[in-house]
Amino acid sequence: MNIIVSGGGTGGHIYPALTIIRAIQRREPSARILYVGTPHGLEADIVPREGLNFIAVDLAGFERHLSFENVLRAWRAVRAVARARGIVHGFHPNIAIGTGGYVAGPILLAASLAGVPTLVQEQNAVAGVTNRILSHFATAIAVGMEDARRVFPAEKTYVTGNPIRPEVLTATRAEGAAAFGFDASKKTVLVSGGSRGARTINRAMVEVICRAAQQTEVQYLHVTGAEEYEDTCARIRDAGVDVSQYPHLRVVPYLYNMPQAMAMADVAVFRAGATGLAELAARGVPAILIPYPYAAENHQEKNARAMETAGAAEVILNRSLDGTVLAAALDRLLADDARRDAMAAAMKRLGKPEAAEEIAALALRIGKREG
Repeated sequence: MNIIVSGGGTGGHIYPALTIIRAIQRREPSARILYVGTPHGLEADIVPREGLNFIAVDLAGFERHLSFENVLRAWRAVRAVARARGIVHGFHPNIAIGTGGYVAGPILLAASLAGVPTLVQEQNAVAGVTNRILSHFATAIAVGMEDARRVFPAEKTYVTGNPIRPEVLTATRAEGAAAFGFDASKKTVLVSGGSRGARTINRAMVEVICRAAQQTEVQYLHVTGAEEYEDTCARIRDAGVDVSQYPHLRVVPYLYNMPQAMAMADVAVFRAGATGLAELAARGVPAILIPYPYAAENHQEKNARAMETAGAAEVILNRSLDGTVLAAALDRLLADDARRDAMAAAMKRLGKPEAAEEIAALALRIGKREG
């Protein structure tokens, strides 16, 4: 069985794709998998590390105004569709699966036009434009959140939850402590602005880290994103703190072992991308969520509000965030064990750890029936 999987740009599209692939391989070990991404997205680094066949298609999203750059991107989009058709015809897939990102559009469209069954995986509470378009051609749509199902055809839409890496569930607190040189008995805060980082969160964390330097009862693991790392470290140094001298403080550009970090987190400070939220829910980690304000159709705030309504998270809007606000929110949550326990239980209720297996079963069923 031949399967094309496409998703790219950020970890929020890549890790669900990889998780679905692993679930498919457990069920169908002989399946041939081809991953199609972009040459400049994180997938170009992450996917080959996983030992998967990878092909890049050069494509970028459009700016939200008329510009010469958009003309160039339109030309690249035309070429991407032609390239996608060549990939589909050359690989002869039984099914094509898209997990989001601009590159998934041409691949799933080319597959549909070639008569290949397609599966769209939508992670967010508000469906993206690309997935809405693809849904008209798709054989099936798997949605991660109940709110998303209303914009898709009911007869082919399945609420599966969002796929999470198995390691998210199996990693232990002791493993996390060992991986980061932390004390497993101490409270730990995990901070991440997503795979590319978040400047607003990083700037606020400079103040939090500097305050925390002398408060050794709480450990902090702050993931800045590669592009923000040097600036964030410089700001912390300029404030008079050398993080390397404090074993309870870790500031890193990126994590390939996020499951171990989540395993020892008592509180998380995150953006509100669907994949990160799904993993936090599976682990039952209480969260302070700062939605990215420029996400398409403000979907991150809608993701975050759904968690807040369920009692699993506290939401701070990006425009309201600074070091003082974040430090106060963390202090309140860390001091209130009962509230954290209630939020953790609410998170767990939202988790759907079997999502990847459900999506894999659906994909194989469609591929074998129609492919």
